Amino acid sequence: MEFDFQEKASSSSDEDEVARHSRAFSKNTISGGSTAGSGGGTAHGPGVFQTSNVHELLECPVCTHSMFPPIHQCQNGHTLCSSCKTRVHNRCPTCRQELGDIRCLALEKVAESLDMPCKYASLGCPEIFPYFSKPKHESQCRYRPFCCPYAGSDCSVTGDIAKLVMHLRDDHRVDMHTGSTFNHRYVKSNPRDVENATWMLTVFHCFGQYFCLHFEAFLLGQAPVYMAFIRFMGDENEAKTYSYSIEVGASGRRMVWEGTPRSIRDSHRKVRDSHDGLIIQRNMALFFSGGERKELKLRVTGRIWKEHQSQESGACIPNLFN
Repeated sequence: MEFDFQEKASSSSDEDEVARHSRAFSKNTISGGSTAGSGGGTAHGPGVFQTSNVHELLECPVCTHSMFPPIHQCQNGHTLCSSCKTRVHNRCPTCRQELGDIRCLALEKVAESLDMPCKYASLGCPEIFPYFSKPKHESQCRYRPFCCPYAGSDCSVTGDIAKLVMHLRDDHRVDMHTGSTFNHRYVKSNPRDVENATWMLTVFHCFGQYFCLHFEAFLLGQAPVYMAFIRFMGDENEAKTYSYSIEVGASGRRMVWEGTPRSIRDSHRKVRDSHDGLIIQRNMALFFSGGERKELKLRVTGRIWKEHQSQESGACIPNLFN
């Protein structure tokens, strides 16, 4: 992200603000040799500041998020972030004075000198970053909470994997299964009626990890299709260490999909729209149903394995339809 630091000469109020923030900055600066318990803050080396007062100076009073250039101020020296400047209709939320286009250059300089901990430090992230590098890291931090992977609803719950597993079981009533194989049967009385519908059939636990099996019906262009795929409850790098296969079939015929589970960092919709899974055309699904094709009876089976076990375990799942 690039920031424009070019600005016209400071007004007298700018100079007052420079002095005010300089005093606050000096008061809260901790020398490189300081340790926890000295002056109410901690330091991890020269230029590392974690005092609460410095952090409060950089907190927008409107959204309470950290401020990044351009940082705006009113004539009385109250500051806020650029995105909130529009939200408050160019009026200072503290004193109601018109904001104008005054930049708080002093506070921007303070921010330039700071090294700060990741905001997910309480979740285990040990990293320290220059202030302006924090947003990029935090957007990719492996300790950031996961979003609920349940498909078919806009669920706002976030948390670690243990919390989400309990949430899926207790709040979404998702079936829980232990083992690396699965066997589901999907039945639809009117297979000609294909609406957008999503299901999370199972969350299953194997190899010390959790995986989500998804199955859904939707229109691919004008063609009604069914799709099955698996997502890994963890980060992408770890997801790549596993493989899975999904199979549908009947009467000695089968379709098999083999792939790598996608992380739940990728949304359900993103995985579906990338077609990264087993896609079954309706006519083929009806063929697998047998009989007079008046009712859809589709059996979805498969398994998961760790990649280093693929050679000894075999790449394909056993035929479970015989």
